[in-house]
Amino acid sequence: QVQLLESRGGLVQPGDSLTLSCIVSGRTSSTPTMGWFRQAPGKEREFVAGIRWNQGSYFYADSVRGRFTISRDKAKNTLYLQMNSLKPEGTAVYYCAATPFAGGVITASDYDYWGQGAQVTVSS
Repeated sequence: QVQLLESRGGLVQPGDSLTLSCIVSGRTSSTPTMGWFRQAPGKEREFVAGIRWNQGSYFYADSVRGRFTISRDKAKNTLYLQMNSLKPEGTAVYYCAATPFAGGVITASDYDYWGQGAQVTVSS
């Protein structure tokens, strides 16, 4: 089992930055890839960013590439998502997730473990 505990989200203005964190515990060796997803009201959960935990290689959705940065601190077993230049359409519940698959995994159903979600609201 793998447990994921996310930090709180927040209310920010358009153009602001916000960093989410996710503490990973349990059998992390069984989940080589970690990711961030988001789900806006009335929409399906969508992939945002992913990272190979050991190698540190990363991959992004086109909608956030250049504005969001995924990273991890292996010593702290913590995953991060730094979000810059936030837009109102970025309003959603953000989830960290872990998958037993290696590589550029972007499908939500391929992820077995999920955090509790963090509400991020981008509004003026």
